[in-house]
Amino acid sequence: MSRDITHFRGTTVALITPFRQDYSVDEAKLRNLVDWHMEQGTDVILACGTTGESATLSHEEHHRVIDVVIEHAAGRVPVLAGAGSNSTAEAVSLTEHATKAGADAILSVGPYYNKPTQKGYYEHFKAVAEATDLPIILYNVPGRTAGNISADSILQLAKIPNIIGVKEASGNISQIMAILRNRPDNFLVLSGDDALTLAMLALGADGVISVVANQAPALLHKMVNAAFDGDWQQARALHYKLLPLMEFNFCESNPIPVKAACALMGLVEDVVRLPLVSLSVSNKEKMRLLLAELELL
Repeated sequence: MSRDITHFRGTTVALITPFRQDYSVDEAKLRNLVDWHMEQGTDVILACGTTGESATLSHEEHHRVIDVVIEHAAGRVPVLAGAGSNSTAEAVSLTEHATKAGADAILSVGPYYNKPTQKGYYEHFKAVAEATDLPIILYNVPGRTAGNISADSILQLAKIPNIIGVKEASGNISQIMAILRNRPDNFLVLSGDDALTLAMLALGADGVISVVANQAPALLHKMVNAAFDGDWQQARALHYKLLPLMEFNFCESNPIPVKAACALMGLVEDVVRLPLVSLSVSNKEKMRLLLAELELL
């Protein structure tokens, strides 16, 4: 199987999932978000990632969100389907649904809570890869999963034909460089940490799966493309312009701040599901000021 990674380079938005005041999924606003990202230049849409509150979606809701995003994107941009779980059987089931639904690729997070060994990670992702013919992007986020997929394990998994990349959110630049240095041809390395995106691009990474793209997709897209074009002066200027917002998106647990920001921008209701709660009043005012400075309100 030849790897075609070109469709997944650039800026991928880790899309929020809009809820109504009664906590049900707001499909109309979900479709509007897809259209807005088309207008803003987002390259790829990720449905049902961490920022999409996948942890509190029922299986039926998870399937439906992916179905709606695929249906409404209608081939205009690739759709990456979040289909990870700490249960391999559940991850396989979610992957099978996304495959049938017509997703363009799968994002599969390292199993959380269980704390598998490196061999356990390998066998988990091998089982997921065998359940689909779609491209799979691994997601390494130790801060969420309580376990790190090592560079050696990622490079071993890269030998599986339909595992085409990794979203790296370990924050460990040494590990990221080891992957970049030793990866096979056409294996994507995507930033999973907005604030490290420019540094990773300078080291040879291929883009970002982003939280801040929910608020400032056009600016982020411009930054990434400037880096691709070798215009580091413009890329740095845009990075430092966006950095306060990138960092403030984690003043409380993601996606609490970004959901509040998108509500201030009129894109969604400010509703998250328990155990998450809405952004504090003081932080909401700080978010309003940051958005105003970037002319996003």
